Amino acid sequence: MESSFAILAEPNRRAILSLLAGSERSVGEIERRLRMPQTSVSKHLRVLREAGFVEARIDAQRRVYRIRPEPLMEVDAWLAPFRQFWTKHVDALERHLDRMAEAELTPKLDEAATIPTPKLDEAAMTPKKGKNR
Repeated sequence: MESSFAILAEPNRRAILSLLAGSERSVGEIERRLRMPQTSVSKHLRVLREAGFVEARIDAQRRVYRIRPEPLMEVDAWLAPFRQFWTKHVDALERHLDRMAEAELTPKLDEAATIPTPKLDEAAMTPKKGKNR
């Protein structure tokens, strides 16, 4: 399992896998999207292919790569017992954010329910002495 983690530890390989997670791509597409030299892309794809993370098919004169899910499922299975450690924290964060959003929304609802009463200008309403209208 160490070899899988060593392979995934390299940032460019993770970037390639992230790109391939959306759809299969040719070497040229990966090169353009990640702004990496073709030699680097090919080197990383070779490592990923030899480790079983990706597979290639020939399409005319180009190789098109796609993810193979099995090695990622093995990594996922290895991580499963550790999920409890961050799941609790993520759930607590979600509850906290919900409470914050609710608290922020409550005053706005109270303000919307209150209809302001206009202040009357008593001086303007009292008739002036000596003038008949």
